[in-house]
Amino acid sequence: MVKIIDFPKVMDPRGNLTFLQHPNSIPFEIKRVFWTYDVPGGETRGGHAYKEQEEVIVALSGSFDVVITHPDGSTTKYHMNRSYYGLYLPPFTWRHMENFSTNSLSLHLSSMKFSADDYIRNQELITSTI
Repeated sequence: MVKIIDFPKVMDPRGNLTFLQHPNSIPFEIKRVFWTYDVPGGETRGGHAYKEQEEVIVALSGSFDVVITHPDGSTTKYHMNRSYYGLYLPPFTWRHMENFSTNSLSLHLSSMKFSADDYIRNQELITSTI
């Protein structure tokens, strides 16, 4: 199930700190980390799902929307704009990202190393698989 994860916050007058670690704050061992940045205005990222990979997306800076398309065609939009929240995406979750603010930075934590074979790039396959 897609869900927001509230990461621990250490409040300090000198500046706050947030961390994550497995298994307390993230439901899988991290095998890959990547980030997106300098996304031009009006562009989208993603537009796929994974067969096995789990992912957590964090807005480290700025904001953007993660749009989940459910098998029935309905959508849920998550506005990501806080670095202490992560959006957990299980396998077979069709998503895309849009509405990037200037200088936004999205961090992606993945349960698997990159494998082109794990990508589902045809949204119709999600409906027929689930």
